[in-house]
Amino acid sequence: MPSRPPAPDLFGQADLPSAASGAPRPLADRLRPRALPEVVGQDHLLGSDGAITRMLARGSLASLILWGPPGVGKTTIARLLAEAAGLRFAALSAVFSGVADLKRAFDEARARRANGTATLLFVDEIHRFNRAQQDGFLPVVEDGTVVLVGATTENPSFALNGALLSRCQVMVLKRLDDDALEALLTRADREDGRPLPLTPDARVTLRAMADGDGRYLLNLAEQLQSLPAGTPPLDPAGLSTLLARRAALYDRDREEHFNLISALHKSLRGSDPDAALYWFARMVRGGEDPRYIARRLARFASEDVGAADPAALPLALAAWESYERLGSPEGELALAQLVLHLAAAPKSNAAYAAWKAAQALAATTGSLAPPAHILNAPTRLMKDLGYGRDYAYDHDEEDAFSGADYFPDGMTRPSLYVPTDRGAEAAVREHLVRLATLRDAKRR
Repeated sequence: MPSRPPAPDLFGQADLPSAASGAPRPLADRLRPRALPEVVGQDHLLGSDGAITRMLARGSLASLILWGPPGVGKTTIARLLAEAAGLRFAALSAVFSGVADLKRAFDEARARRANGTATLLFVDEIHRFNRAQQDGFLPVVEDGTVVLVGATTENPSFALNGALLSRCQVMVLKRLDDDALEALLTRADREDGRPLPLTPDARVTLRAMADGDGRYLLNLAEQLQSLPAGTPPLDPAGLSTLLARRAALYDRDREEHFNLISALHKSLRGSDPDAALYWFARMVRGGEDPRYIARRLARFASEDVGAADPAALPLALAAWESYERLGSPEGELALAQLVLHLAAAPKSNAAYAAWKAAQALAATTGSLAPPAHILNAPTRLMKDLGYGRDYAYDHDEEDAFSGADYFPDGMTRPSLYVPTDRGAEAAVREHLVRLATLRDAKRR
């Protein structure tokens, strides 16, 4: 299959129609930056002290992986890098390209190199290449046949193989903030010769609708520019009726899935009900399966609340069951109630820490036998061997506590469970301290 260029980017692409062709040019194309300083929202890379700026100043452009969300200018930066470094720009899309396309691109780069021209090979959606295809870049990157610039929306740690990552520098592009989006709207106003027909509040709403995606913002602005002259300024409600909000970035098997569940978990652990409820809503709105969230909340109830609130785990299971019975959207309220309860509950990871310590201890002492006094003796032989001898039945002892040692003979008694003084676990702590005192007294 012949190589095809990637889909049009916010600020440019490999083979865009020229103005002379007479083809209509989208607003995003017309506003495409012509120099790196015109790219908005990436000052940490392209500002006066940015990482890429310093690299160009040294005259040593390394192979790069540009990692960031859609609509932040990855393709534009690659094209402008080639111009700034004096390299020939060549582009491939991993969506449409195969091994034959890669081989052709490498051969063309070698031919240019033989004629004294270096090549910047831009690969859009580079994470879509499989491991073998990614390995194909290694020799041409290593011997300098190409300067590779790959663009990806996926975490390179998971999407790219280690050998390729070791030969590239990863540059993280940020979603466009409010100032960067407003800068794009100002350029759109200047290009059209008139401001967008929006009230100030609606202009804020328009930026929010783009959700950090500059290309999407300019597409929305272009729709507004097509309204008849003299259209009264739209308020936020009128704008929302006319235009569609950008779908939230979320993919249940990609990095954003793990980022949001991490945000939910840590907000719960940090006892912030508002933040926890917000991240829960973000996950549900993004299309996450509420059953997955319910399972993680049940785990949280044990790991981070534990005995500090013994009701947390039963409530987690009840909320989970409620969702199973009611489904969405009604059952989501039960999970929201659980989120608030877990966030507000006193916290203890003492049970979790004790379980980890017990596992580690069992791994190092796994062959030690239980002490004979706590073994059952159903046969005469076992009785003769001392099984069950001198076993103290705790209910017959004062305070229903014998103080016996239940660890293997000769093993120093460890302290695995250390209750906190928070919530209901404070009473557990007090009780165990009293029992420890009684145990020492009985042994003496």
